[in-house]
Amino acid sequence: MSVNLDAKDKLLLNALQHNARLSNASLAEKANLSDTPCLRRVKRLQDTGVISGYHAALDRAQVDLSILVYAFIKLSENTATAAYLFEQHVESEDQVISCSVISGSHDYLLEIVAKDLPSYEQFAKHQLGACKVISGIESTIVLKQTFAKRTLPIR
Repeated sequence: MSVNLDAKDKLLLNALQHNARLSNASLAEKANLSDTPCLRRVKRLQDTGVISGYHAALDRAQVDLSILVYAFIKLSENTATAAYLFEQHVESEDQVISCSVISGSHDYLLEIVAKDLPSYEQFAKHQLGACKVISGIESTIVLKQTFAKRTLPIR
């Protein structure tokens, strides 16, 4: 269910996407609101789930996670039980930073970070390999990421 957003809500969301550390006064100024209505709107956006959290964007290389891998996963069977077991397994793995159900010849796409190629190989063989419902893993190593947008185009 989508929330009805007006122009002021969109201004607030765009401002917060670019700098979630803005003070309420600065945010209110950007949306041409007074402090209390601005705070009320942000709280409503949080309560309805439009704003799902606040995060610091980290440079992977600076925290010794320079390898980015997209892993295409094929399950051994197309059942709700297999999907549940797989999703529970990968959600518990810190190196898996996103998991998406996809269409086509694979069932899932994982985004995985690792320190180096041997670390990823270890992860693929031992952590992913321990999941009995996986029948195949096809890994694509990112050589260079030219950009990664973290903001949504709210208009």
